[in-house]
Amino acid sequence: MLTVGVVAVQGDFAKHVALLKKLNVSTREVRLPKDLEGLDAIIMPGGESTTFRHLFDLYGLAEPIAALASSGVPIWGTCAGMIMMASELEDHRPEPLGLMDVTVSRNAYGRQVDSFVIDINFPILGAEPFHTVFIRAPAATRIGPDVQVLGSLPDGTPVALRQGNLLVTSFHPELTRDTRFHQYFLSLIEQSTPANSP
Repeated sequence: MLTVGVVAVQGDFAKHVALLKKLNVSTREVRLPKDLEGLDAIIMPGGESTTFRHLFDLYGLAEPIAALASSGVPIWGTCAGMIMMASELEDHRPEPLGLMDVTVSRNAYGRQVDSFVIDINFPILGAEPFHTVFIRAPAATRIGPDVQVLGSLPDGTPVALRQGNLLVTSFHPELTRDTRFHQYFLSLIEQSTPANSP
């Protein structure tokens, strides 16, 4: 059985865990480096990015997660998780993990009161639109040549990106009952070929 780790130092990790359990996937809450051992994939949830970075440094999670990303383990960042996975932030704080070749603007759509929901078509998920929830959402302002856009807002702003084994979404799929994005992420495990595999 697959085991997906959900970073649980803060943020809305419980919603991700609940959706994964709905898909009969084994989960593990990740708070310390030892919790990363033997995982097939990792989800970094929404939350507050500066707090994430502080706790990652405090618990020693940054380097082990970066090493797993380099080895081919699928990693998905939602909202603040997307900020953490970026190679660069427009305001240069907090220091991101540098996993995906994108530059990200934090709180690109405004404050909490400016949160919104919208249906977006994602070809990777089939014909039915996905109900996306944006809460103090980040945005990618630069996308590297190896990064694939999976879906965008009507104005062309990309909201879901993939680079090999890495996936980011600026919205919160875990706040819906729709499991399709989680199923798509699980499909990356089958496609991944970690460096330590034969």
